[in-house]
Amino acid sequence: MMLFTEVRGLPLLAPEPAGGGPLGTVSSLTVAVGSGSVSHVRFRDGRFGREKALPWDAVDTVGPGAVRLRSAAVLETLPSHHDLPTHHDLLGRRVLVETGTEHGTVLDVAFDTRTARLLALFTTRGELPAGRLLGLGGYAVVVRAA
Repeated sequence: MMLFTEVRGLPLLAPEPAGGGPLGTVSSLTVAVGSGSVSHVRFRDGRFGREKALPWDAVDTVGPGAVRLRSAAVLETLPSHHDLPTHHDLLGRRVLVETGTEHGTVLDVAFDTRTARLLALFTTRGELPAGRLLGLGGYAVVVRAA
């Protein structure tokens, strides 16, 4: 298990046979609400580089020191910045219960690094099970009522 805030800022590394060197720095994780899991790793390839996204299945390992890719071949099929998947960062997003009441702001998200499944959302008003996640947009995260 890791937290989104622990992954943000980690170097993204090529696989060992391809040199194992850094390709960029993780900027955020994209969530697929329907599956309740991380769908993409977003990264920048330099201080002022454009943001790029890799599908989660391209990731081999996530550890406290780096995110390592399975294969360098995935880098050749990266979409242009115009074709990146829709992304709304969970961190810092307002939380609304489906009934319309507020439940604070998302401080962090725990997820399983092997399966990419979300485990919990940590908000300013306490922990929410990830299974309550209903939607994510530019304005808020919507969660199911308890």
